[in-house]
Amino acid sequence: MVIISKKTINEFCQKHTDATKALQQWYKTVSKANWNSFADLKKDFGSTDFVGENRYVFNIKGNHYRIVALVFFSVRTVYIKFIGTHEDYNRIDVRTIDIK
Repeated sequence: MVIISKKTINEFCQKHTDATKALQQWYKTVSKANWNSFADLKKDFGSTDFVGENRYVFNIKGNHYRIVALVFFSVRTVYIKFIGTHEDYNRIDVRTIDIK
């Protein structure tokens, strides 16, 4: 899968260094994946939730952090819309990624 954008991960890791290893592993797994469906994605990330409109929520580092990404299976692309703490995640609307 093509991931847009690694810069988002790098910037987050600068602020949350304890997330670095887990986010690097997520990136490595996703970049090697060839998902054709949500079922394929779930084989790699069993706790991922589909929240509508091509948006998926990944739990990172034992649910300490979350990634909200658009996943387009037909073009093998994952677009990171949000990375944050569980608390940050609770304050957003995943459909728009706006802070409540």
